[in-house]
Amino acid sequence: MAQQISESELVLMKIIWKNGGAALYALIMEELQKDNNEWKNNTVLTLLSRLVEKKFLKVRKIGRRNEYVAVVTEADYQTMQTHSFLDKVYGGNVRNLVSTLLRQDILSAEELKEIESFWGKENE
Repeated sequence: MAQQISESELVLMKIIWKNGGAALYALIMEELQKDNNEWKNNTVLTLLSRLVEKKFLKVRKIGRRNEYVAVVTEADYQTMQTHSFLDKVYGGNVRNLVSTLLRQDILSAEELKEIESFWGKENE
């Protein structure tokens, strides 16, 4: 699934993921209001139906209400986006990505040590 989702669609996905992967429309609207997001009902419904079309969500009927259920987990989405970014920006070359992170002080020496010890444990 190489479909991209918009920033607005991602806002809705994050609400659904935060709620354990499923949320009723009313809960989604409530969460948006908590974040002072003033999207209109039609806007939210359009975004949700696009996410269903893109197969990121499915709809489960509960009586007359719709529950939106994530088909893609947040971890799977992050993996897809990471691969897409790596391919687009670095031609799939992880070494160049890490080199940039280190050169630009985005990745600290401590974080690099953490990663090295993580990989050391993985390979034991």
